[in-house]
Amino acid sequence: MNIRTTSDDEEFVINMVPMVDVVFQLLIFFMVATAFLDPERALEVELPQAESPAENPRERNEIVLNVLEDGRVVYQGRDVAREELIELLRRAAAQDRETPVTIRGARHALHEAVVGVMDACGLAGLANLSVGTTPKERGSKERG
Repeated sequence: MNIRTTSDDEEFVINMVPMVDVVFQLLIFFMVATAFLDPERALEVELPQAESPAENPRERNEIVLNVLEDGRVVYQGRDVAREELIELLRRAAAQDRETPVTIRGARHALHEAVVGVMDACGLAGLANLSVGTTPKERGSKERG
């Protein structure tokens, strides 16, 4: 039987490379995961309900416009005036006239404000519009 003994001059070393690899993998994961957060959908806008299924894919460079109850229009987390909105939409139309635009009007938003956003889209040359809704629960009664 041959027994090995370690000499006193050998130093015990922990290999740090696998741990650093894991840390970098976690860092990359969290950076990618936070890039998919959608600030537009994070706004607390109570949407109206609809029975038809709502499409939810984030196509190309979808533009999401929120119309609040007081008539303000919010794009990418900030209020935009009508002229600024038209200019933003024109730039998007210059890149791709089929850019989808989702208008998320608050449940009690003025119809005039929503129509104003639709008109701005038309002036900019964008016609691929949709209205954001929430799915209607089966058996639920209409709220007034």
